[in-house]
Amino acid sequence: MKRLLILFVLVSIISCKPEKKQESIVPTSSQDTTVVTYADGLSISRETSGISLVEVRSPWPGAEKPFRYLLVPREQLAYTTFDKDAYDAIIATPVERIVVTSTTHIPALESLGVEDKLVGFPETRYISSEKTRKRIESGQITDVGSNEAVNTEKLLALQPELVVGFSIDNRNQAYDVIQRSGIPVVYNGDWTESSPLGKAEWIKFFAPFFGKEQEADSIFSQIEQDYLAARKLAADAPERPTVLCGALYKDIWYLPGGNSWMARFLEDANANYLWSDNEDSGSLSLSVESVLETAKNADSWVSPSQYTSYKEMGAANRHYSQFLAFRERQVYTFARTTGETGGLLYYELAPNRPDLVLKDLVSLLHPGLLPDHQPFFFKPLAD
Repeated sequence: MKRLLILFVLVSIISCKPEKKQESIVPTSSQDTTVVTYADGLSISRETSGISLVEVRSPWPGAEKPFRYLLVPREQLAYTTFDKDAYDAIIATPVERIVVTSTTHIPALESLGVEDKLVGFPETRYISSEKTRKRIESGQITDVGSNEAVNTEKLLALQPELVVGFSIDNRNQAYDVIQRSGIPVVYNGDWTESSPLGKAEWIKFFAPFFGKEQEADSIFSQIEQDYLAARKLAADAPERPTVLCGALYKDIWYLPGGNSWMARFLEDANANYLWSDNEDSGSLSLSVESVLETAKNADSWVSPSQYTSYKEMGAANRHYSQFLAFRERQVYTFARTTGETGGLLYYELAPNRPDLVLKDLVSLLHPGLLPDHQPFFFKPLAD
């Protein structure tokens, strides 16, 4: 995509086009609207002309306004005018050079078959995907610093047509510099979703930038189908095991809130998460005494921080051995599934593949329900 400053140059270059400019009709709900079922923070509408309006309603918690991005087929920019003040960015499609800023963006690009458009990423060592790591090692993807302190000089030298950012607020100065240089920055809010399928549905956010809407719909439809099938299977399980999560960090036990992403997984796996009555969507900070009182006899323990073995856990804190799930060897971790550089694949891929996460949990918490499933993310803790 050309920078916004170049859009006016394109008009004069393509002088063979009719001089009369056509005013674009802003996409509305009465037009072809992409069905977004689970993602609360995303909507997409599309004109018959191919122009799309992507609206991100929750780029971060407590955002005061939605962000509106107009996506225009490259050939139409020369003879169509828009009210640029009505949008946070106007982007020419399909995008040929892109920088993304979260590892969760990588699987979406790969699934859509456009990973070759990725030219930059902050802190590439955290990327686990084998396919993208090969492109990093061959010099096709440049490390542009960190998300909190993007090296704008390196990034601008790459001449990307688009930067997909994420932020906890609206105070990222590097993004301001990038936008003033004429490169659009669009915010991705997948991380604010608490629904497993809601996070995964953000593959539809990436699709219109590359003209891959049909592919995204097909990919998500299969994920949704597999997830719902696993949930239905778990609902018929004869028992509902009690579950503990989290672990200690400096005398504070951190575990998921009752309305969090992990709590939703456990509910759909037909497990009794012992803090399910809590309404927080983030994490809880509790004392070890409080956790012991509630979960000392829990049947299973899921996601004990980044521990990979019982030996490691036992050496870290003597309190862990007081839990029945620890003594009965019913602890399951995602920390044993790592990429080439040691990154945890769960953080990168799980938001995009909730069907695999749920199948893992169902197979581990309800032995026998999915006898042919090989755990991908969650695996029993090693001895």
